[in-house]
Amino acid sequence: MNTQERMFVVVDPSDEKHVALERAIITAGLRSPKAKLYVFVGVDNEAVDMRATNDDLFRDQYWFEDQIRKPVTDAGLEVEIEISWSNEWRQAIIQSAKRFGADMILLPVHRKTNRRRFTFSEAKWDLLKNSACPVLLVRPGAKDKRKVVLAAVNFQATREAQKELNHKILEQGKTTADKYGADFHVVNAYLDSMLYPDRGKLANETGLPAGKIHVKPGYTDEVVSAVADEIDADVVVMGTLGQTGKYKTRRGNTAARVIAALDVDVLVFN
Repeated sequence: MNTQERMFVVVDPSDEKHVALERAIITAGLRSPKAKLYVFVGVDNEAVDMRATNDDLFRDQYWFEDQIRKPVTDAGLEVEIEISWSNEWRQAIIQSAKRFGADMILLPVHRKTNRRRFTFSEAKWDLLKNSACPVLLVRPGAKDKRKVVLAAVNFQATREAQKELNHKILEQGKTTADKYGADFHVVNAYLDSMLYPDRGKLANETGLPAGKIHVKPGYTDEVVSAVADEIDADVVVMGTLGQTGKYKTRRGNTAARVIAALDVDVLVFN
């Protein structure tokens, strides 16, 4: 059975630095067997100036060889490259990732320019909610090594979909920590003391000591951000439910606030 991991890396040719590709090369080098990379080159027209006066929209064959193929082949990795000019950026990524059989999508996220507002296009947010595999949001300046992994869960949830999502988050958090030899922590925020999360259940399901289980009152985004800072987390694992109606709106807003509050890489499940 072929257990080679398949990593789908999104590269925006208008960027000067390709943080998702850099992260993929580092991560793939830790895998045994080494992961296969599929590099998708396309421009999110909601986030990039698409006018012809934007010189960063023009790339020649030497740029592709130097910026994409060479770093991957120099690392001894197998790679496929696809270039898309579809203006349906999100849908093109989803379709290509399915064809490739991706285990994970790595998506670059631009640095925040305003602490009160987070620039994240609707296409990117839609991708998080509809991807068939986890999406890793890669930040500029993220650390090369993962020393601390933090999983954000909601153990006071009563809906089966959320309980299943909690299980996925914990499973992936443990797997990520194991692969990097990192410390694993879990955080659970709550607002209503009548709905206090079950710490015993958290301890049983995670196998973690009390010092690595953080159950704190407050809004989810504020609690997760504060705990991530406190333990110096390198990556946060979290989820969002890709549903319709009031649940989609409520969960989407919560997840968006959590992502906006963090300055580290975020691995998102739906």
